[in-house]
Parts: sequence; structure tokens; C-alpha cells
Amino acid sequence: MGKHFIIGTAGHVDHGKTMLVKAMTGKDTDRLKEEKERGISIELGFAPIRLPSGILAGIVDVPGHERFIKNMLAGVGGMDLVLLVIAADEGVMPQTTEHLDIIKLLQVPQGIIVISKIDLVDADWLDLVEEEIKEAVKGTVFDGAPVFRVSSTTGEGIRELLDYIDQMAAKMKVRPSTGWPRLAIDRVFTIAGFGTVVTGTLIEGKVKVGDPLEILPKGLETRVRNIQVHGEKVNEAYAGQRVALNLANVEVEEVRRGDVLTWPGRLKPSHRIDVKLQLLENARQLSHRARVRVHIGTSEILARIILLDRDELNPGEVAYAQVECEEPIVAAKGDRFVIRSYSPMHTIGGGTVIDANPAKHKRFRPDVIEALATKEKGTPEELVIQALGTAGAELLAHEALAKAAGIPETELAPALESLKKAGKIRVISVEGKQFYISDDKFQQWARDITGVLEEYHRKFPLRPGMPKEEIRSRFFPGINNKLYNAILQVFEEEQKFTLTGDSLALFGYVPRVDPEQAKELAAVAEQFLQGEFQPPAWKDMVFTGKDMDPEEVLNYFVNQNILVKLEDNVILHRDVFEKGKQKIIDYLKEKGEITLAEARDLLNSSRKYILPFLNRLDKEKVTRRVEDKRILYK
Repeated sequence: MGKHFIIGTAGHVDHGKTMLVKAMTGKDTDRLKEEKERGISIELGFAPIRLPSGILAGIVDVPGHERFIKNMLAGVGGMDLVLLVIAADEGVMPQTTEHLDIIKLLQVPQGIIVISKIDLVDADWLDLVEEEIKEAVKGTVFDGAPVFRVSSTTGEGIRELLDYIDQMAAKMKVRPSTGWPRLAIDRVFTIAGFGTVVTGTLIEGKVKVGDPLEILPKGLETRVRNIQVHGEKVNEAYAGQRVALNLANVEVEEVRRGDVLTWPGRLKPSHRIDVKLQLLENARQLSHRARVRVHIGTSEILARIILLDRDELNPGEVAYAQVECEEPIVAAKGDRFVIRSYSPMHTIGGGTVIDANPAKHKRFRPDVIEALATKEKGTPEELVIQALGTAGAELLAHEALAKAAGIPETELAPALESLKKAGKIRVISVEGKQFYISDDKFQQWARDITGVLEEYHRKFPLRPGMPKEEIRSRFFPGINNKLYNAILQVFEEEQKFTLTGDSLALFGYVPRVDPEQAKELAAVAEQFLQGEFQPPAWKDMVFTGKDMDPEEVLNYFVNQNILVKLEDNVILHRDVFEKGKQKIIDYLKEKGEITLAEARDLLNSSRKYILPFLNRLDKEKVTRRVEDKRILYK
């Protein structure tokens, strides 16, 4: 696989960035006719560079003219190393300073200072320029960085610069290519016979021919037909490489710079993001709801800054904020961004994405600020607990939990193990798949359900419990039946609740009857026992005891298996029912079949009771109806 990284240029217009790239690579990155005519870079330029050791890197040449800063921003995001190019005959200029601010805000990790056009000045002047540069770059990635003096015209210093970049490349960490791919598109074009082609730097993961991908924010489904890296056809591309992807099933008009390619379902566009925002020292005060231009990845989006704990952000200050975008934004936690003033356009600040799909926040809420601080700086364990705490009634599986917590799946497993040992999370298993919930949330459910059941038992003392579907609709509205039953099983195992049929009760609860009620209930049961197959009508029952509603009492008797309800107003004592069932079985064993009239005579009853009785035996698969007779089911 080898190493892959991106070198970028930065600096004021006409300071020799493109000529430097040509001297280093032999390629001219100005490809537009207008660029050739005007002698400045307007669009991003790209070229491969083979370092002396053989390492192949990509080099991104960005425009320096202030009118094309947004194009420059589209190229900086994926850089691993940036060359700050300053012309010896002009020194530090306005766009030098703005590029420095952008590089600082986007946290490009490494930098080299290149003084270009040294053939135009003498040595004393060069020394003065170098001192000026060192003063200007204090507090940036270039503070203390090596300085190379070069001439792209004569070639002086180019070899030494390449050798030093080669040394840095050997020490550079390879970007991880595990996990899902993400590519911010910076160019879109079409090639005859192939169709739509997009280019960009693969920020993370890897992509291979045939991969299904999604183009966001539109949600277009596509597939990778072909891949090129530095002009060579490959089957697979890795994080840190400049890639060109030939896409299937999309027209060139459907895709634009700023769109993002990733696996389907991995990222969700949003109209707001939570951020840690830093205002530059040289910027003007930023007011709440200020309209700005947000540059993230390769996109530029108009937005308003919602300051969450203040009304103004002063120069140099840092604050948590919510960015409300005028069109969907595609981001991930940890992404860096830059903001520029709406008009006139100047770089004024930037920061880090904390949450790419947040809810709308109320301002001046300490709990909101605290939650954002945890999301920003929290350990994987803290982020998991936070994600589980804000999941509502949901239980999250492994992949969804990693996404909600904003941490790589590789960091999730050890965090979950640590939290399980500490008793801070619960694991609910359904058909081999594990779902997670915080122990605090689980215990809160237990407390809330206990309160509801205590009230229910007080109101309906004769019932075995509350219908479990009522509990589900109140506490677990979005959870499927299998997962809900698994949760109830854990509650039962921990002796919090008891599930009887379709009713949920407090653990150990039995329907309560006082002595007077017990006496009256016993008398009613005796009537049905004595009545045998000519039982009394339930509608004629009269109850005098407290909480002795006829329907409640009937449900009590049925749930306690004392009475059997065959149909409305046809009720038998359980002993009578079982005795009658045995008589029917014995008769069928001897005779083989029985009619309704024969069953009526056998049990000394009437059609009113015998027909529903026989239907119940059919339902219980004791008997089976054949025309107008019953036979044994087996």
C-alpha cells in the first residue's frame, strides 16, 4: 500500500507557487486558458510528485488571489504538509497573512517556508525578508519551521527542498484506511465514453472499484466504475491519496464541488452543526446571528452563527455555537472549518465540528454548554454514556452507537468493555445482536414503571397486572416487539417485575382481597360450582364489597383460573369445566363420536351452554368437529 500524503502550497498571488510546483514536478498545474493568459492560478491545480526515495505524493497548488480564496479553501482541507511560498522581492503580503490564518484554523499539521524568486534580489535583502517572515509566522505551524530559498527559474534550492520533504515523508504517519471512505469533491467533469468523473482527496478509509457510494447532500446512489490515482488506473485507493473516480448512474449536472462521497447511510446532511468557534485576533466583533460564509471540506455555505452563551464574540475569543445553514451541510465530528464574513469577504475565524446532526438548542442553558464540552473533550466512555443518555427510548446497536457517540468503531469496543465492568451500561441481546443502554437509563425506566404499576395496582387490586402493551406505548414507543420482550425478560431476571400472560406486575404482586371481599368471592364461586352445567347468569350477580365491580370480579376469577368464560354471559366453574371435559373424552373413547344433543344429555345441560362448551373443546384441540358430530382431536 505504501505511504500517501498531500503537499499543498499557500501564499499571495504571483509569488511563484505554480512555478515552484512545475520546478518540483515538471508539470504545469495552470490548466485553464484564463490562467495562462493572466499568469495567475484561479482554480486548484494538481500534480503527482515522486520524491528522491521513491515515495509518490500528491501536490495541490492553490490560488493566491483574494478573489479566489474560496477555491484555495477547497484544496487545503486534505493537506498533510503545506509549503508557504513568499516571493523574495515582495515579502509578506495580504494574502500571505490570510492563508496563514486559514492554515492555522484548519490545523494543517506540518509546514515549510519557501522564499521564492531569490534570483531577483541580493543576499542582504533575502536576510531581511527571512526575518520579516519569521516574525509574521509566530504562533502558527510555521513557527520554527525550516526556511528554503529557491529559484524556480534557475533551479537553485529545489533539490534541497525535495530532499527535506522526503525526510519528512519518511516520518509522516500514514492515514488510517480502515472504516468508511469519505471524499470531498473538488472537481466534476465528464470524459467521452466514460461519463461523470469527480476528483478530491480521500480524507479517510479506502474505496475500490465496484463500491456502492452515496453522493451527499442529494442522496444520489452511485457506483465506482474506475479509479485513477496520479493518472494511473488502480483497483483501490486509500486515505491520503488524490483520486479521480468514474461514477455510474449520475449525470455531471447532478454533482458539484462541495458534495461528499461516502458509503450509503454513513453521513446525514443537516441544516445545523454544533461547533467550537474561534474568532481571529484581527477580526471584528461577531454578533449573535451574524451571516457568514462557512467553508468545510470543499463546500461554501451561507449560514448564521448562533452564539449559545453570549451576544457577541470578541476578537481572539473561543465559544460554543450552533451554525444554522441556508442549505444542507455534510460534516462529521472533528471536521475543521473556516468562516468568512459575508461582505466584504475576509477570513474571520473557524473551528471544529462537535456534532454534525444536533437538535436546535436554547441559548444561555448551562446544560447545553456542558453537553457540548463533553462531546468536544470527553473520553470514549463519556461519549458513549452521553450518546446513550440522549437516545430517548432507543437502544443502540454497535454501529449506531459509534455514530451517535462520534467515535471510531475501533475505539467503541474497549470503551464498552470498560463501561460493562464498571456497571455503567446494560447489554440486551436479541437473536445474537447486542443493544446497549446506560445503567442510569435502565434504572430510571425501572423506577418510572414501578410508579405506574403501584398506581395501577391501587386502582385495580383484583387485576394480575397492567397490560404490557400499555407500558410499551408509554415508555418504549419506538422499540420492536422482540427487543421489548428482551427488556422485560431482564427486568424479570432482576426481580423488578413479573410478566403473567400479557400483564406486567410488580415482582411478587398477587391480586389483593380483604376478608369481606374474600368471603363474597368464595360465595360467588360456590354458586358456579353448585350450578354445574346450569350456572347462574353473570349479569344477575350483585356485589356489595369495595372495588367489587362485576367486570373486575369476573376478570379476577378468570385470571385466577377459578371460572372459565366461554362467551359473554356463559361462564362455568373451572372444576365443572374440567369434569365435563373428562366426561366427553371418556364418552368419545367408548363411542367414537358425539352429537350436540348427546353431549347435552350427558352433562345434564342445555344447548345454550353445551354449544360454547364444545366450541371451547374444539379450540383447545380436545375435540374436532366433523359435520354435526365431534370426535377426539387425536
